[in-house]
Amino acid sequence: MSNADPVFGAGFDPFDPFDEANLPADATAQAGPGAYGGFTDTPEGFRSGFVGFVGRPNTGKSTLTNALVGEKIAIMADQPETTRHPIRGIVNREDAQIIVVDTPGIHRPRTLLGERLNEVVKDTYADVDVIGFTVPADEKLGPGDRFIYEQIRAVKPNAPVVGIVTKLDKVGKDVVGERLIELHEMLGPDSDVVPVSATQQVQLDVLTDILVSKLPEGPRFYPEGDVTDEDTETRIAELIREEALHGLREELPHSVAVQIDEMHEDAEDTRDPKRMKIYAVIYLERPGQKRIIEGPGGRRLSGITHRARQQIIELLGRNVYLDLRIKVLKNWQSDPKALGRLGF
Repeated sequence: MSNADPVFGAGFDPFDPFDEANLPADATAQAGPGAYGGFTDTPEGFRSGFVGFVGRPNTGKSTLTNALVGEKIAIMADQPETTRHPIRGIVNREDAQIIVVDTPGIHRPRTLLGERLNEVVKDTYADVDVIGFTVPADEKLGPGDRFIYEQIRAVKPNAPVVGIVTKLDKVGKDVVGERLIELHEMLGPDSDVVPVSATQQVQLDVLTDILVSKLPEGPRFYPEGDVTDEDTETRIAELIREEALHGLREELPHSVAVQIDEMHEDAEDTRDPKRMKIYAVIYLERPGQKRIIEGPGGRRLSGITHRARQQIIELLGRNVYLDLRIKVLKNWQSDPKALGRLGF
C-alpha cells in the first residue's frame, strides 16, 4: 500500500481525450438537439464526461446520485434491486459538467429480467469515462464486490475507478477506516477512495472534485438548467413504483412494474383546465399479489395513489388527477414478450 491518503487518493490520473465514440449508443437521441456537439459558452480547461456508479444492490447509488444532482431523479426504496435502468443525472459546475449514471445493482440473476439488468450495467460502464465503485460502510467487502471489480477491469482495463464508501453516517470511524483500507487494497495503491454520506451531505464536495479531476476536457453536453435527460412519463412511472414498494417484503417488490397508459391536460375541466390527467397501470405477477397491493378495502392502493400524486404534483408544478389500476401479467420477469412490452 502506498503513502497515498486513503481519502484524497494519489492525485490526478491522465485519461484519454474526450471521444464521442465512447458515449452511450442512445445518448445523442436522448440528450436533445446539439447536446453532444457541445455548447460554445464553456471556458478553456472545462471538463465534462460520464461517471457510472457501479456496485452491488442497495449500496446507496441512487441516494448518492440525487444528492450530487441536488434533486430527486432516481427513486429510493429499502429493497435491493430497486433501480431497473440507467438514470443519468447532471451535475453543473463553473469548471465542469458531470453526467452521473446510476445503474442497477449487479447481482446473481434469478429471472430473465435480472439477466437483462446485469447486461445493461455492463453495457453502461463500458461507455462511461470514470467508474464510481460503491460499497456501503456497514457491510464488509465480499466476493460479490471483487467479482464486479474484475468485470469492470475486463471491460475497462485503463479507466479511472474511484472507490466510494457510502452510508458514512451508519457506522463509527473505526468501521469506516476498515472499509477504506479494504477498498483501497482491492482497487490498488494509487486509487482514490472517498467516504461519503449522501443523506448527511458529508464529503460530497470532495468526491465531486475527484470525479472532475478524472474527466477529460470537453464541452458542456447539456444546458446548465438541466438535471436529467429522463423523459417525464418515465419519471412519473418510477415515482408511482417507489410508493408501491413501500412496506413490501420478500419477493413482491421485484414483481412490481408500472407503465403510464395515458397522460394529457384536462381541457374539459373548466375549473382547472391545466390539470394533468394521468392513467397508469401497476403490473404484478400473480392474483394474490393484487390483494396485497390493494390492501383491506383498497386502502393501501388509495395511499399509494395519494402519495404518488403529491410527488407528481411537485415534479410537474401543476395539479394532477391520478388514476391507478392493477393488472396481473403472469410471471412477467421471465417472459421475453412481457419484458419487451414493459420496456426491458
